[in-house]
This record gives sequence, structure tokens and C-alpha cells, in this order.
Amino acid sequence: MTKQPGLDGRHRDENGEIRRKNGNTQIGTLRDTYGKGFAPGYKDTDKLEDLLAKEEKPSLSEYLKGK
Repeated sequence: MTKQPGLDGRHRDENGEIRRKNGNTQIGTLRDTYGKGFAPGYKDTDKLEDLLAKEEKPSLSEYLKGK
């Protein structure tokens, strides 16, 4: 169960930790949140875990910082 919205509209789990995006989240889904220009060169069906591996980033947050 989740409680109140947290940072960037994400929710915190019962233990207070902010939920992370799952590695199998599709880039197309992330574009709905971050805009059509998110992850240029990647297909909508590519997965977050593949983007992070190719870009050598440990997390979505780090990828967004490096833009």
C-alpha cells in the first residue's frame, strides 16, 4: 500500500521509501511522464533496464541528472 505522494508525484511505500521504476518499464510509458523527447534514439518498446545499461547509469534519477 502507498501513502501520500512524494517527490515528483511518486509515492512512498509503507516503510517511507519512494517506489522506484521497475526495470521492465517501457520507454514509451516513461515518455508519458517525461515528455516525447525522453531517451532519444530508443524505441517506445525498449525497456528502462536496457537504457540504463547502455547509458551506464545506475538509476532513472541518475539518467535524468545527466541530461
